[in-house]
Amino acid sequence: MEVKIGVAEGTRELTLNSGQSQEEVEKLVSDALATTDGHLRIDDDKGRRYIVPAAKVAYVEIGAPETHRVGFGVG
Repeated sequence: MEVKIGVAEGTRELTLNSGQSQEEVEKLVSDALATTDGHLRIDDDKGRRYIVPAAKVAYVEIGAPETHRVGFGVG
């Protein structure tokens, strides 16, 4: 699932694909934002870890789970 994290005073958002469910990601965000000195820690599906200070999180967009596509696409 795609997760987008807007960072305050940042020029771009962080975009990652996570293997976690929507509920798991939402809990991570809620727990991180519960205190101003907390950190949002989330891993992507390639094993990279993103750590953002909770005070700098502007927004989090949690996408729907991705479906596996089969075949060729015309782009």
